[in-house]
Amino acid sequence: MDLAPWQLQIVKRSLKKKEKIRLIEKRIDVGPADVLLDLGCAQGILSHFLRKKGGWWVSTDLDFVNLKSSQALLGTHLVQMGEKALPFRGAAFDQVVCLDYLEHVDDDDLTLAEIARTLKPGGRLVLVTPHTGPLFLLQKIRPWVGLKMEFYGHKREGYTLEDLEAKLSGAGLRLTAHRTYARFFTELLELLLNAVYVNFLSKKPEAKLRDGHIRPSTADEFATQGKAFKLYKVVYPVLWLISRLDKLLFFQRGNAIIVWAVKK
Repeated sequence: MDLAPWQLQIVKRSLKKKEKIRLIEKRIDVGPADVLLDLGCAQGILSHFLRKKGGWWVSTDLDFVNLKSSQALLGTHLVQMGEKALPFRGAAFDQVVCLDYLEHVDDDDLTLAEIARTLKPGGRLVLVTPHTGPLFLLQKIRPWVGLKMEFYGHKREGYTLEDLEAKLSGAGLRLTAHRTYARFFTELLELLLNAVYVNFLSKKPEAKLRDGHIRPSTADEFATQGKAFKLYKVVYPVLWLISRLDKLLFFQRGNAIIVWAVKK
């Protein structure tokens, strides 16, 4: 029996999240004395791996349900924020890490301005969002399999690199590097798994979390999917092998983009 927290049981057999974790481990630098903001922690899965890198972290989310789910995994330094101003003084943080949050807010320009306000001069931002454009066909077929944008909690499909560079510049942030990840096979399998959960497993609760409802959001929801998760654990090795076909698509832009920026 796996006694790990339910969030970590999920991530052990994830596809896209494992790619994010590899990026966290290899490409997000944290100084031992850094004060950092984890903006949009959701259920705390990625936040857990961020905190393992050291530094002093504050994790935030719009949803109290998410913060309660995160508490068992993260412990302390959890803050519920509002939809507009961040509840922190100016120049409070050495670095802000914003993973899969910007696409969920109504006013993304305000969010970036607030990030810049709370960063120290020369402070750093790491931002991950969906990568979009006319050739990203999997995004276009989501509604055909019952995955409306609101099921992801998204206000927009995603961003191009040019979109992000312009928005960052407008907020007083300078883009310094970028890369994409999650190529065709990983994204396709994620889409199919999300479709199965939304169409056949989820009870579609009335509460609308800001990050949607394409996977269990609480320990209780995870427990109700016990039989389905056992079946998934059996087929996961096959899915993982299929996702490795992405290595043949080294020339393709990924369906998610990570950018690094500094406060001007």
